[in-house]
Amino acid sequence: MKRLLAATETTAAFFLLLIALLTASNVFVRYVFGFQIPDWFDGASMLQAIALSWGFALATYYGSHICVDLFWELSSPATKRRIDLFATALTLVFSIAMAWMMWVKSLNTGGQTTMDLLLPLDWFFIPASFGLSVGAVLCALRLVKLWRGEAEDLMPEEMA
Repeated sequence: MKRLLAATETTAAFFLLLIALLTASNVFVRYVFGFQIPDWFDGASMLQAIALSWGFALATYYGSHICVDLFWELSSPATKRRIDLFATALTLVFSIAMAWMMWVKSLNTGGQTTMDLLLPLDWFFIPASFGLSVGAVLCALRLVKLWRGEAEDLMPEEMA
């Protein structure tokens, strides 16, 4: 499990690094040489979608979404568990639907490409689809751990 989480974190971080490198390179080239890297904006946007999909997988597993949980805080432990189970089950349903729709989109891009470099869009859609699929798997694992009462095992020590 730790290896899957580490691989997911590494993948999200790698795509964030690519965005930073692409953006910094474009700024450098623009100011020093007076031109832009072709498709830099489209590329950065699509890389951001990939990074977000892998980050979504982690946020779902850790249950670290930005949320307002006043009702949850005021609830009894049993009610908190029921809320967590319901919320995670609902998130799982939407995660599966989102991953499925992204795969449908990925596999039906046809010959669509970026504007300048003519990079196939499926080069970007397929890694994002994998990220959303990993998100659905991690959400299902979270639901199982919550069901078993192992919720304290979900958050790594450095985040707790």
